[in-house]
Amino acid sequence: MKKVFISKEQTQYKANLHSHTMLSDGCLTPEQLKEAYKNRGYSILAITDHERPIDHSDLNDKDFLTITGYEAYIRPSKECIYDYYEKEIHLNLFAKTHDNLAYICYNDAYCKYIKDPKERTALKKVGSQRTREYTLEYVNEFIKTATENGYLVSFNHPVWSMESEAFILGCENIFSLEIDNYSCWLTNRLEHNGTLYDALLSNGKHWFCHAGDDNHNSEPFGDIACDSFGAFTMILADKLDYASVIAAMRSGNMYASTGPKIHEISLDDRKVHIECSPAECIIVYDGSKKPYLLSSPAGDLTQADFTLRDRAEYFRVSVIDTKGKRASSRGYFL
Repeated sequence: MKKVFISKEQTQYKANLHSHTMLSDGCLTPEQLKEAYKNRGYSILAITDHERPIDHSDLNDKDFLTITGYEAYIRPSKECIYDYYEKEIHLNLFAKTHDNLAYICYNDAYCKYIKDPKERTALKKVGSQRTREYTLEYVNEFIKTATENGYLVSFNHPVWSMESEAFILGCENIFSLEIDNYSCWLTNRLEHNGTLYDALLSNGKHWFCHAGDDNHNSEPFGDIACDSFGAFTMILADKLDYASVIAAMRSGNMYASTGPKIHEISLDDRKVHIECSPAECIIVYDGSKKPYLLSSPAGDLTQADFTLRDRAEYFRVSVIDTKGKRASSRGYFL
């Protein structure tokens, strides 16, 4: 029976699922950020300021939707001191309803962007308030508390965080890996996490994948170092409202990209069919040493067909254009 995972008939909404404003360490207001992204064809923006859950639904209109959430982090230092040489965990918490502002595992040291003591007092604090610990046990406790209190939790920029594959494999209740982070890529040119994603899938982790800018906008739009508009997620939602977009994310109806578009991914028996924007290379990974690859130096590929081997337990699709920009589907388990 033919299964269609991405259909040409589905509407695709362009989203940035990782951004910062002046409410934490960004340089633009939420209003300025909305205007910039909407003017460049985005329909969805998650404003994920550090340790500061805020509902931005006042910015919504019929063509633009904000997702409530925030970025949480866990550092080895009890005082939450930033260290270039220390590993740390960053997680994006996406609220399943726009009015969910639960603050997970409150810790005073992590709230440096909330200057007003009244705002700190007013936070809806849930979970343990003990000192955060950089241990797998504590990280999983934190994630579990977040998921039980209405959040989808993603694992952010693992290369920048210098986190080990073994530690990440031990994390539970993560819904998606940030496979591309544009701000981090500008810094290290390494932040494409396809190899890590295959390791997760090969070890039975049914995580999805997405991409985000992680923009702070310390440089102006158009500057070569500007960290906006470089990595995005296409969300295949029934319509542009909060419940539909969150439902699509929870189901993995989305894909990550730094440029190309994927129009169709389908599976008939073990034959994978792909249609996409013009590409130099179309690849299907299945956890083996030999993925399936079709390439054209002219960059004119718009479709491909591959037959999966009998031992393949999952597959995922990657589309690369002549500029080296890449779209990445989630893993589809057989």
